[in-house]
Amino acid sequence: MPVIVLLGPQGSGKGTHGRFIASKLGIPLISTGDIFREEVKRETELGKKVKEFVEKGELVPDEIVIEVVKERITRPDCAKGFILDGFPRTIHQAEALEDLAKVDLVIFLDVTRETIIDRLSTRRICKNCGAIYNLKYMPPKVPGKCDVCGGELYQRADDKPEVIARRLEEYEERTRPLIEFYERRGLLRRVDANGEREVVDRAIEKLLKKEGLL
Repeated sequence: MPVIVLLGPQGSGKGTHGRFIASKLGIPLISTGDIFREEVKRETELGKKVKEFVEKGELVPDEIVIEVVKERITRPDCAKGFILDGFPRTIHQAEALEDLAKVDLVIFLDVTRETIIDRLSTRRICKNCGAIYNLKYMPPKVPGKCDVCGGELYQRADDKPEVIARRLEEYEERTRPLIEFYERRGLLRRVDANGEREVVDRAIEKLLKKEGLL
């Protein structure tokens, strides 16, 4: 029952590479960001609270995030393991996770600030199915339309340059300490995630084999 945590700033490819790992291991990828965006879309009470934080480029408070993850990992599809994308983001969340599950591996997707800004400012997402595109590196076949379902592509509010800058400051202050937290536990492995998607996926696959998870 492997439990894998993906660490890295926004734009490091956690969602993209997380789906690759999920397909290889046959376990679900749990993205707190996706859960929150769905709640916002459905205009639930949780969604309304989350929207306020996201629009300001702030992180959702620990207590809310921990409860959401706690509920999600008790579902049947997590019985054989799961991958976490976007959780934990603070030391408090990481300590809470230790009470919820035994983490086997933490993959830190290491990227430069320049790569992050370049990727995020050109990222587009399908409103319908959530497929991710990049106008420079992975553009849709028809501009503005999803290759998978034909849905409309949009730019997330938190992918705009001024919000990216605030989110990176938040990341440096609150999330980067997790690197040391997991290094001390001997769980952290670094992967250079600046390259093309296929190159990074190959590096991750090699790591999973080395760790005996594949």
